Amino acid sequence: MTDITVFKKGEDYTRVICSGHTGFGESGEDIVCAALSSIVQTAALGMLTVACANVEIKRDDKSAYLEIVVPQNLPESTAHDVQIIFATMMCGIGDLYSEYSDFINLEVKDVY
Repeated sequence: MTDITVFKKGEDYTRVICSGHTGFGESGEDIVCAALSSIVQTAALGMLTVACANVEIKRDDKSAYLEIVVPQNLPESTAHDVQIIFATMMCGIGDLYSEYSDFINLEVKDVY
C-alpha cells in the first residue's frame, strides 16, 4: 500500500508525502507503483526546472519515500506555476486512486 498525504493551506498545496510500495505487482513490475512514482517525480522536476522553484525534495528509494515541500514566500508568479503543477499532479494521483484504491491510500489535510 502506498500512503499519500497531501497538505494544503487554504487553497494552496504545501507538501506531499508518498511512502511505501503499492503491492499491485512484483517488485520491478508494479505498474501502479511505477505510474504513481512517475507522476510525483515529474511534478517535482516541473516545480524545479519549469517553475524554477526551490522546492525541497526528500527521497529514499530503499524505503519508497518521496516528499515535496513547497517553500513559503515564493514570488507570486512562481507560486502560481507551482500550484498549477501541483494541481496537475493531483489530477494524476486522483485518477490512479479512483482505479486502484485497494493499493493507494490518499489523504488530504488542511494545515493552518
